[in-house]
Amino acid sequence: MSEALPPKRQVVRFDYWLDPAFNRIVGEASDVTLHTCQREGADEEAWARLSEAHVYQITAAKDELPRRWFVTAELLARCPNLLAVSSSGSGCDTIDIDACTAAGVAVMNQAGGNADSVAEMAVGLMLSVMRRIPESDRRMKAHTTGSREDLMGHELRGRTLGLVGVGHAGSRAAALGRAFGMRVIGYDPYLDSAEKAKRGAEHVSFDELLRSSDIVSLHCPRDASTLGMMNAAAFAAMRSGSIFVSTARGGIHDEAALYEALFSGHLAGAGLDVWDQEPPPPEHPLLTLDNVVATFHTAGVTHDARRRNATLAATQILALLATGERPERLVNRDVWPRVRQRMEACVARYR
Repeated sequence: MSEALPPKRQVVRFDYWLDPAFNRIVGEASDVTLHTCQREGADEEAWARLSEAHVYQITAAKDELPRRWFVTAELLARCPNLLAVSSSGSGCDTIDIDACTAAGVAVMNQAGGNADSVAEMAVGLMLSVMRRIPESDRRMKAHTTGSREDLMGHELRGRTLGLVGVGHAGSRAAALGRAFGMRVIGYDPYLDSAEKAKRGAEHVSFDELLRSSDIVSLHCPRDASTLGMMNAAAFAAMRSGSIFVSTARGGIHDEAALYEALFSGHLAGAGLDVWDQEPPPPEHPLLTLDNVVATFHTAGVTHDARRRNATLAATQILALLATGERPERLVNRDVWPRVRQRMEACVARYR
């Protein structure tokens, strides 16, 4: 299409923190108008902007936006011009993808933009648990160090790292694991053994991964197939004395079952960046355990990753609006023919 949309394309976002690169790149486009709406206190104006929007840029974090601004069937019904929704990260926790597909709306994410940050955090959690770094830090600051041998840990070299998911972050974690001298195995139902090998992981089944790994690290999306995947049976199948790490999404692992596996001594420790409720309540049982290293969903939150994701989002939106070509990071691929039809109809209205 020579002209994908009317002369002034409308992009809407809310006033959550977003790297300035997004506003700068979108703002420099002469044929695009960017509206930043208030999350609270100006709902009427926000609905008016959304009703005219062609693209809705939304945060991927559930805690950054009131639920009335999540992309649901109800919101889509009030946004007849909406052609695409763009997530600020790789996740789509604030977007009902099925509802978007039904409405003919493309869902775009920024998959891979924070892969390095997430993989580095995963390895950082492994090191923190294996070498007992936070525990040593707490003792030093409380002047209760005792003997150094009281804080002896274990090396990563020679251990087996099991990756559940060998996508962008998982393949980067595989490279880091190999750099530490680890054997890396991987389970990913979307990849064959040859592709997993290219990404640095030996192909294994899920059951074999649990049995064979000294460290199990999650790098899979949260969906119907993974929700509750790491349950009591899965933790029981893991090696005695092994480590569990997740930088994926809350809900993939059963927190109560993990607590029991740790409290009983079956698992030696856990590094957790994601939670059912974020942040978890202060009285959460997992936070009482010295062998749990806890962070607040910050694995992908670095200056580098946020700037990269904002740049990816902005450039992908502008490419869609300028050329009408299928986005590189289109989540609901089956919707694309319908989106193209809607874009063409929109052009026709302005001829």
